[in-house]
Amino acid sequence: MNTSIVLEAVIKHAPLSRAQISELTGLNKATVSSLVQDLIDSNLVLENGPGESSGGRKPVMLLFNGTAGYAVGIDLGVNYIRGLLSDLEGNVVSETQRRLKRHDPDFTMEQLAGCIEELMQEAPESAYGIVGIGVGVPGIVDDHGSILFAPNLKWRQVELQRLLEERFGLPVTIDNEANAGAQGEQKYGAGRGIRNQIYVSVGIGIGTGIILNKELYKGASGFSGELGHLSIEYNGKPCSCGNQGCWELYASENALLERAASLGFDSLEDLLASAEDGNEQVRELISSIGDYLGAGIANIVNVFNPDVVIIGNRMSRAKAWLEQSVQAAVDRRTLSYHRERLLILFAELQDQSAVRGAAYYAISKFFTKIKS
Repeated sequence: MNTSIVLEAVIKHAPLSRAQISELTGLNKATVSSLVQDLIDSNLVLENGPGESSGGRKPVMLLFNGTAGYAVGIDLGVNYIRGLLSDLEGNVVSETQRRLKRHDPDFTMEQLAGCIEELMQEAPESAYGIVGIGVGVPGIVDDHGSILFAPNLKWRQVELQRLLEERFGLPVTIDNEANAGAQGEQKYGAGRGIRNQIYVSVGIGIGTGIILNKELYKGASGFSGELGHLSIEYNGKPCSCGNQGCWELYASENALLERAASLGFDSLEDLLASAEDGNEQVRELISSIGDYLGAGIANIVNVFNPDVVIIGNRMSRAKAWLEQSVQAAVDRRTLSYHRERLLILFAELQDQSAVRGAAYYAISKFFTKIKS
């Protein structure tokens, strides 16, 4: 327990001295010195030379050794696999991305495994090597890392955690990609230090990660956050989830592409390039999607009263043409008291929120093991 306390102090407050750790933790100096030496021997803490003296001998400053190991993070999208390798402080070492043209589990597993292997080969030599793998997926995930239902992948009952652990012999964490995105933004992006935030992942579908009092809220069964399936049209279009009129049918990348087909566009990249070049039709189309996006966000704001709502994933790249219509819809549809201090932000990590959060899951699991 005391080793865990000392390591946490170094991670959060480095560079700091043994004496400063003693002051922060309340542990006596002899205990701190012994525990610090254990952490140095374990390659988790480094001595970084002398700090400033407060009258006596200059203290030796300590740093967390972020390169003691590496984590793999994966964002499994509907039409892509995005992966990265990070050190234990979350710094990105290597990245890769693949298009995903088929969704059958066997094919997707091979693509996923290939992506992970490619990243593992990029890892520098380190004391702990690859400490784990985190994966964000667009669906409902249970406590055992099985994907119960991923409507846009058309998957049911896929034991992804078990399959990956058997293949790689490493700890694997699987979660909904919007939860991973929320964690990524809270840890490394626009959500740092914000107590109550809702992350809205707008890709082919829409998912949400809910952080209340700085903790990820997962609900009674662990399945919260499927707000892309809020009904916003009572007799609306049928959804692959079995409902009709779901929010994601009107406000997602898929919704945008369906409507853009009549203008001759079939990819988000081409649409964004055309908007950048001044195409008013495309700009108005994106703005109209923003109106629907804002309507769903207004429902979220009225229910949760968050400090911020963060819009992330691929559609966050359309911020220039979405932002105004999203804000106008939220202003029109929310209760005045709920929007008084509300901020609508776009993900600082853009479309990397989920993959950074997935890597953080692997790092967090490693720390839990080290500290226990």
